[in-house]
Amino acid sequence: MDALMSTEIVVGDDVRHRMQIIAVANQKGGVGKTTVTMQLGAALSRRYRVLVVDVDRQQSTVWWAENLRDRLPFDFAGNQNPKVLTRLRELQVDYDFVLVDTPGSLEDTPVLETVLDVADYVVVPLTPEPLAVEPTLRTIHRLIEPRHLRHSVLLNRIDARIPSQLDTWQQLLDTTWGVPRFSAYLRQYKTQTDAPALGELVTTLRDNRRTTGTIADVTRVGFEMTEQFASSMSGRW
Repeated sequence: MDALMSTEIVVGDDVRHRMQIIAVANQKGGVGKTTVTMQLGAALSRRYRVLVVDVDRQQSTVWWAENLRDRLPFDFAGNQNPKVLTRLRELQVDYDFVLVDTPGSLEDTPVLETVLDVADYVVVPLTPEPLAVEPTLRTIHRLIEPRHLRHSVLLNRIDARIPSQLDTWQQLLDTTWGVPRFSAYLRQYKTQTDAPALGELVTTLRDNRRTTGTIADVTRVGFEMTEQFASSMSGRW
């Protein structure tokens, strides 16, 4: 399968092991779903076979993938009909993880519901801004929890120049709202902001003083997430 696929996903009957379908979801736009999908997919691709799927009509991952061209470290399927996702487990090609970038609007709720109906796990990106809280909690309480899906909030764009920001938002998640979260988090770096336009991922960046923070953050998120699947994927690391 080519690294960049514009055609629809091909389904078949051969499944060699259970894929883990990871939805990256939040009905609040602008919290970094595309960044998390692409960078986490790249981190996981270091040790696993990964497919990234885009069902968001904004197609942000498609633009990013096109800028990477032949440097994509995972297989990519953009501009997909979400109904195809209901048969992902019948894919003839063998993947360990399928990451799905989902839309961030109320009007696209049916698309998100289709993805969540087949997902094993949900990553919920959250930026440290008050206006992101209500949509995030609504996504969790109305769409994720009723499906009994494992999920974790991933704090994104943490500003290291604000010493109390991380502690404050971790405490809010743990105590005030009582929702699960990643111990790892993503800090705000220009490297991360520029990555889509420059066609960069953690797997293509040179590790230096400018990029080391971005690479370390994404790598920690990848390790933490795969630890949650360790029992079903033992021996693959």
